[in-house]
Amino acid sequence: MTVFSGRVGSADPPPVAATIPSSWLHEVFRAADARERATGLPVTRLHVGEPYFGPPEGVAAALAEAVLRGHAGYGPVEGLVALREALVAKLATANGIDSAVSRVFATPGSCQGLLALLLALAEPGAELLLPELHWPVHLQQALLAGYRPVFYPLGPDHRPDPAAVLAAGTPRTRVLVLNSPANPTGAVLGADDLRVLVDGARSRGWQVVSDEAYEDYVYTGEHVSPAALERDVPVEERVVHSVFSFSKSLAMTGYRLGYVATATERAARVLGVVQEANIIGPATPVQHAGVAAVALRAEAAAANRDRVRRNRDTALPALVDAGLLPALPAGGWYAVLDVTRTGLDAEVFADRLLRHRGVAVVPGTGFALRPAPDAAGVVRSIAPAPWSRHLVRIAMCVAPEALAAGVHGLLEFVDECGRPR
Repeated sequence: MTVFSGRVGSADPPPVAATIPSSWLHEVFRAADARERATGLPVTRLHVGEPYFGPPEGVAAALAEAVLRGHAGYGPVEGLVALREALVAKLATANGIDSAVSRVFATPGSCQGLLALLLALAEPGAELLLPELHWPVHLQQALLAGYRPVFYPLGPDHRPDPAAVLAAGTPRTRVLVLNSPANPTGAVLGADDLRVLVDGARSRGWQVVSDEAYEDYVYTGEHVSPAALERDVPVEERVVHSVFSFSKSLAMTGYRLGYVATATERAARVLGVVQEANIIGPATPVQHAGVAAVALRAEAAAANRDRVRRNRDTALPALVDAGLLPALPAGGWYAVLDVTRTGLDAEVFADRLLRHRGVAVVPGTGFALRPAPDAAGVVRSIAPAPWSRHLVRIAMCVAPEALAAGVHGLLEFVDECGRPR
């Protein structure tokens, strides 16, 4: 992995984006493609969360109809009213969030919505709290938005202790990022822990950004939206901003559609300015597809959850038995394995697994990067936390036969590493 080391002695700081490494995912993508070209053999791709199932029937037709009927012009910066009304109803029934059309934004994917929200909440010199094992894009977005990231610890089960999270804050903390179910760990936070975190954030003057892309993929317990815990709080005193995706529950990965529900009208006004400067407005035909998808959501999401759960329950117990996975993930699309027993660093493990077995996985070091900013906030270096050097992530949303083959190849490779040479 390319680790940035800035020109510490230079009088001219580098551009902010130049100090932020690309995700390990992109490097593994390139390596997998190169192997296929070189060998002519297919790669078992466990490195990417691309589901083997597709959108509900009727979504593509709604997109095509919108284009053919000429519904492809500019729309409101916040998104089409019809879609936002449908999303307000969904938030109420599925998440227990009492939002309003004025506080809901359609976005070109939840990733763009997350960055826009962080920009809308940013203050000069502000710190942002992230889990120590996190989705790399969360860190990239925080740095691009000008935050100083601070990392809160996770327990052996990858779940944060609320007291430890709150203790990680400083007088400069302004935003707490929560991700449940989590990428990459699959950890799920319950209502009691979330209530402590939300109440603690509000009492400290922090804003909470809740990334709920995997809301429908909970296998142990149930999904709780942090914003639902603020129903009894006056709107303008709320602090939880929620971000959702059509890519996971509805398998609309390439449609690039997500949505943000801001906590307050004030935050919505600021987010509107960010979106004006950023996207003008989300793609109109895709939003018409979103209206159709929301109407089909409940049945489709349940079926998709069952597909991934079957994958988890069928293929992953062998990894638990082998001591590579402490327990089956409680939610999400991924599992984090510990390959310490092989004696290989994660990056070497991933490289050799791809070359020798044709199985692509992601080194965990990319999920535990630690930037080192100078006094001016310029990131001068960035490197992974040492404890992440034996972790790898695999996706369990792929086709069952691909997951079975990938796990089999991975286990064979692990056993091979343990044999005397």
